[in-house]
Amino acid sequence: MTRPRVAPYLTVSPAAAAIAFYTGAFDAKQRAIMPSVDGLRIAHCELSINGGSVMLADFFPEFGQTRVPMPGDNATVSISLEYDSGKDVDDICARAAKLGAKIETQPMNSFWGTRYASLKDPFGHRWILNGPLEK
Repeated sequence: MTRPRVAPYLTVSPAAAAIAFYTGAFDAKQRAIMPSVDGLRIAHCELSINGGSVMLADFFPEFGQTRVPMPGDNATVSISLEYDSGKDVDDICARAAKLGAKIETQPMNSFWGTRYASLKDPFGHRWILNGPLEK
């Protein structure tokens, strides 16, 4: 599998917990991981999710280039996942909720023709789920 030309890179802490959440909620597969030199944080991880790549790392305040979302922050970026069926949207949304995600929009049939849901993961990142409506 080649790396997609565009892939989000998330700052999450603790990254190990985020990897576990994404694996459980979105069936992510770990493609690469690099621990930091301090042995306490993850410097880089690449996950394969639904045919795409999401990269992530722990927060490194000593470098000052990124930060984790603050509690109550509105999301400035959303990660959109397109699924093969509306049932996938329902199942993944339910799984994510059980693992601690906050459901923003319960699965619904959208006016643009998809089964749609949105959620905020336990680390403050917003995810959009879409799948085709059953015919």
